[in-house]
Amino acid sequence: MDVFPPFRISVCGTDELNHHCDSGVSHVLSILDPDWPVPEAFGAFGEHAKLELRFHDVIDESHADVIVPQESHVAEVLSFGRVLLEEPHAQRRLLIHCHAGVSRSTASAALILAQALPSAPADRIFEEVLRIRPRAWPNLRIVELGDSALNRRGELVAAAAGIYRMQLDRRQYLAELMRSGGRDREIDAALRNAAEVK
Repeated sequence: MDVFPPFRISVCGTDELNHHCDSGVSHVLSILDPDWPVPEAFGAFGEHAKLELRFHDVIDESHADVIVPQESHVAEVLSFGRVLLEEPHAQRRLLIHCHAGVSRSTASAALILAQALPSAPADRIFEEVLRIRPRAWPNLRIVELGDSALNRRGELVAAAAGIYRMQLDRRQYLAELMRSGGRDREIDAALRNAAEVK
């Protein structure tokens, strides 16, 4: 029977990294904008394995100077997740951060969990992500790429849509905010999910 989750995991934004310096983190997935400096807080962390990725928090190609999440980024995330699982269970302590700890990081957390627990339903994966980070709004492009890489046949994408719908039910102003940021596909997915539930 799967142990859920199979490792300790935290998700945060860059301004919260100082709170994790003494938490015994063994692995850090750091997702930054391409021009963002490396957070100084890492200087206070103990020894840990680290993967730093740099791309923007977008879900579609918008203009030339934007770096969207790519298959190669997702492949690196999943490879890092496999490295984590090679550690003794008691020593697995993963921290994932992006700028706000809401979108790129929560999508990556979902993929790492889905890979570690291939028999776990997608809804259960995202329930765990919400437990870890209640503000989660997973980046749809990362979820789509990961769903394909893990051969989940769309179930991770569908579960992410349920998260968007739930967050919109709680905070309706997010719809306008996300659309203004070029994330219409996430809002449309939430609306389809709401119609299907009815």
